[in-house]
Amino acid sequence: MRIDEAFDDFLGSVNENIDQTRLARDRRDLFKKALSSEPDVTEAFGSGSLSRSTQLKPIHDVDVVIVYDGSQHSSWGSPGLSAEQALDHARGQVNRLLGKTNGSHGKEVRLALPKNHAVKCFLDDPDDESGFTVDVMPALRQADKTLLIPEKLTQAWVPANPEYLINLVTERQREWEHFRPLVRVLKQWRHDVAVSGRVKSLVMEVLALDSMPTSGNRSDGLRTFFTAAAARVNEGVHDPAGLCGEIQPDLDYDGLQTGLAEAAELADRACAAAAAGNTDQALRLWQEVLGDAFPAPAAPAKPASPLTGAPALIPSTPALITPRPIKDAPQG
Repeated sequence: MRIDEAFDDFLGSVNENIDQTRLARDRRDLFKKALSSEPDVTEAFGSGSLSRSTQLKPIHDVDVVIVYDGSQHSSWGSPGLSAEQALDHARGQVNRLLGKTNGSHGKEVRLALPKNHAVKCFLDDPDDESGFTVDVMPALRQADKTLLIPEKLTQAWVPANPEYLINLVTERQREWEHFRPLVRVLKQWRHDVAVSGRVKSLVMEVLALDSMPTSGNRSDGLRTFFTAAAARVNEGVHDPAGLCGEIQPDLDYDGLQTGLAEAAELADRACAAAAAGNTDQALRLWQEVLGDAFPAPAAPAKPASPLTGAPALIPSTPALITPRPIKDAPQG
């Protein structure tokens, strides 16, 4: 198997099938259409990984932003109870338009529950952890085109710009056809490979925007990413729009840096093996990087000793190149 074929097969295990992706989009679009019919709604658009086409399977949830007419909600945007009031208003509209019993546009929502920034709408049994949800986030459009969104816990409205990230990912994909697929690979990597602590999906996506190249093949792209990300991750991972600050304040940066550095070393060796014509060894090294779902031939068996019948001890083969000293790279 060629390396490109192996990556194609691996992406098949990472990507959601097209029918499930269409179903998720149809559910998102149902909410957009229903809520757009309300007289106080000026815009409705999708956000989140599905809108950026960087989603992993299985798709459990989608995000919808509902922009309201501020002139009809004069108290919104100010500190205090208006954040909770906006979430309650959106919940009431969802129940009236899409509630399971009496929805006028569809009977889809079993429960609509206001959270911190959005109303979580359960389309399946709320007790089913794998059930599908739609997160409806109310917002106000500001003069600079960014959004204000409610934050229930702090009784405040905070700035956000999800469209900036959507456009940024679209532009990177336009520059390099492998960008979105490799973002999905990296999101899967954080699950399948031993990385210390929880790493949010968005952390990997923003790291990719910072550290992924804009040309080359997938092997070189991943090698470049792991090397660059390992060297810079401890500088912090922040909202690309510059509005929301650090994406995951509780991130174990040292643990993630260690995982990135180890992947960079293996990726370097895999690319060197491929350049030397040792495709099987390259595939085995990529499997070490990306997990067992990456297809690779089994390692050759050691020859048996003619005296004992046991596998003979053979000298280990030195690495094809000296690994870069990534773990010792100075951090900013």
